[in-house]
Amino acid sequence: MAIPFGVIVSAQVGNIVSELGADSMIGAAGGLGVIKQGAPMANAMLLGGAGAAAIAADLGARTIREEVDALRVMGVDPVQRLVVPRIAAMMLVAPLLNILIIFIGVASGFVVAVSALNVTPGSYWQSFGSFTTPVDLWVSLVKAVIFGFLVVVIACQRGLEATGGPRGVADGVNAAVVMSIAAAVVLNTVITQVVTMFFPVRMA
Repeated sequence: MAIPFGVIVSAQVGNIVSELGADSMIGAAGGLGVIKQGAPMANAMLLGGAGAAAIAADLGARTIREEVDALRVMGVDPVQRLVVPRIAAMMLVAPLLNILIIFIGVASGFVVAVSALNVTPGSYWQSFGSFTTPVDLWVSLVKAVIFGFLVVVIACQRGLEATGGPRGVADGVNAAVVMSIAAAVVLNTVITQVVTMFFPVRMA
């Protein structure tokens, strides 16, 4: 998913920037697009599509088999035993995956800019380095952690509330995927507006 995001952002932004005669700014525009928006959203879609589905299916199956009720009878807190480890794992995986997506996305955008848009490698990296600040990277990582937490909480909730046999598990998985991705999109809009107010784009 990282390669299409990098290619699309670089190609679309590059075409617009080329029309304005500012080819040297393609690196900054494409790189910032991947770091600030592309990588966190690709991360949210991956975690929501794969992670949320797996977590909701696992917990939903345990719920309908009454394993969760059995834990409660034995005095074991299901949240502490089943939910907390999944939250910890997601909080660890989300920023690492985000870093991987940033690296691949920026690299693929660079290849497109140099090979298809006739941008020189030096001007690409110079503009990228001029406008990309550590704040942009930290905001992207914070977004990834927040989205990961949101995804795992929604998935765990839908899984633990599954009823009605296998059909209920399937409905819970479907709801977990849709709700987590939709919530991430809405939250991304809010975070972007707040960050733009306090940290406007400026040269590094």
